[in-house]
Amino acid sequence: MSEIAAITLATLFATVSPIDMSAIFAALTARMSETAKRRTAFRAVLIATVVLLSFALTGQLLLTAMGISFAALRTAGGIILLLIGIEMVFARSSGGTTTTEQENEEALSRQDVSVFPMALPLIAGPGSMGAVMLMMAQAQGLAQQATVIGCIFVIMAITLVCLLAAARIGSRLGVTGMQVITRVMGVLLSALAVQFIFDGIVESGILAAG
Repeated sequence: MSEIAAITLATLFATVSPIDMSAIFAALTARMSETAKRRTAFRAVLIATVVLLSFALTGQLLLTAMGISFAALRTAGGIILLLIGIEMVFARSSGGTTTTEQENEEALSRQDVSVFPMALPLIAGPGSMGAVMLMMAQAQGLAQQATVIGCIFVIMAITLVCLLAAARIGSRLGVTGMQVITRVMGVLLSALAVQFIFDGIVESGILAAG
């Protein structure tokens, strides 16, 4: 159980990237009062938590209804996470864990950024949604599934703390410090992603069939 907890926490921390979220949040809420910032942070994290829990709890039913095997989910999820990991290592932005240029322009014109872009697609983005579905499918038994759900709450709590302390985190770490953390997490995420791909290919029986 400790193994799946460690993998889930590492994967979600890399895909949600609370420290990066704090920098984006600081930029989007620069003109807000402290009260408005706190309200926006709580609302964004709450909505993102509901979204991720929904994917975690209904993902298996969705896969079964669509006829998608666990091996296919592992392989596809691994590929997506690998692309996100590479993006993090090279500090590039493709929309997997960040917003696109068009989304940035729309976000700057909004008064309330808690739903878009903070909750969706930043905190609960394609990478984190895929990650929770993958980890829930990999969990064996109710105890491990409960562990995955618990990890979601832990990461969301960390994200909330980072958003509330966004200004202090930015001033302490600076751009270089934040990029170092992002690159390290990108390397770890890439390694986990490759393992997911290997496991998915083996479980599919393709190698045995050859």
